[in-house]
Order: sequence, then C-alpha cells, then structure tokens
Amino acid sequence: MKKVVLIGASGYVGKAILNELLERGHQVTAVVRNAKKIELSNPKLDVKETDAENLPEMIKICQGKDAVISAYNPGWSNPNLYEDTLRIYPQILKAVKEAGVKRLLIVGGAGSLFVKPGLRLIDTGTLPAAWIPGSKSMTLFYLETLMNEKELDWVFFSPAANLGNLTNGVRTGKFRLGKDDLIVDEKGDSFISVEDYAMAMADELEQENHHRERFTIGY
Repeated sequence: MKKVVLIGASGYVGKAILNELLERGHQVTAVVRNAKKIELSNPKLDVKETDAENLPEMIKICQGKDAVISAYNPGWSNPNLYEDTLRIYPQILKAVKEAGVKRLLIVGGAGSLFVKPGLRLIDTGTLPAAWIPGSKSMTLFYLETLMNEKELDWVFFSPAANLGNLTNGVRTGKFRLGKDDLIVDEKGDSFISVEDYAMAMADELEQENHHRERFTIGY
C-alpha cells in the first residue's frame, strides 16, 4: 500500500485513477476544487477541498506521502486553459518538491508524441480546435520544464490520441506501452480506454518502471 495524493480526482481521468487506486488498497488523499463531486465513500479515502495552486496548503497535504499523481486540468471550457496550465503546473511541481515527496506522476497529453520522425501530433493540424490550448500548454510544460527537472523523480504519462470509455468500466488489461511515439492499431487508430489508462498509471505507481521520462499507452 502506498500513501498517494491524487490531484484532480473528480475529473474524467481522475475518477478512473481514484477508483483503480482504491480497488488496489492504496491510501488516497484526493485534492479537488469541489468536494461534493467525490461521491465515493471509502476508509482509505481522504478528500481535501482546495486549489492546486494554493502552495502552502498543497505542501501540507503532500508531506509524508509516497507519491503524488496529478490529473489536474483547469477545465476544457476554461477560456484561460493555456495560461492556467502553464501557471499552475509549475506550482504543483514546486509543492511536491518542497513537501519532500520523491515521486510525481503526471497525466500528460498526447500532443507532444511523435507521429513520425520530427513531427509531433500537436503540429499535424489534425487535433480538434478545442483541444489545442490544453495540448499546447502540456507540451510546453513537458518540454521546457519537466525535461529540465533533475531533482524530482517524475513521469509524464501520455495517453493515446483518443481517450475514452471503450470498455464501459471494465478493464481489458490488453494494451501496449511505448515511449515517445504515438501508438496506433492495425487500422491506424490511436485509442485507449480511461479504465486501462488508470490501470497502467497504478501499475507505474507500484512498479516504478520509468524515471524522469515520458511514456505512453495504446491498443
């Protein structure tokens, strides 16, 4: 069992990760902006209502934990999504380091993955317009901040290009992991269910196979 802080536990991906962690018996402190969105009741769950950029509070919450998993997202409909992501993620990074937590696992974006040598997904012109601000900001955070972070043991876990509920809540456990290249199936599609993504994230928490690097997933 690990003591884990999960930031953004009430979001689409965050909920799946929360369910997976609790199913495996981990002690989870869920950080959310609205505690009412967490409908689960579990003796291993502690819900904290605060903002991820509240540095003193986040340091206090993270102290003594084995790892922090961040599924933080300012909100896809947030008109300041790009700016808020680039402002708040460095604050999360700072809180984890100042709290003395050794490991940070981040729900990354697929935008920075390569679709062919020298061409990232974000630069192909194929992403929906609504995804661009979030994808660009997470790409910049990964390339300009995380890749220069040499103290904290971080991982940036990029999903496939499409992240959805394929299995209706049932994990398949039949996925592939990769490094920096977008994973596609035999039809050329790039997809992963949120349940399988959460499963792989929990595996990484437990097994610690990646260190100061990005990895990805797909069918």
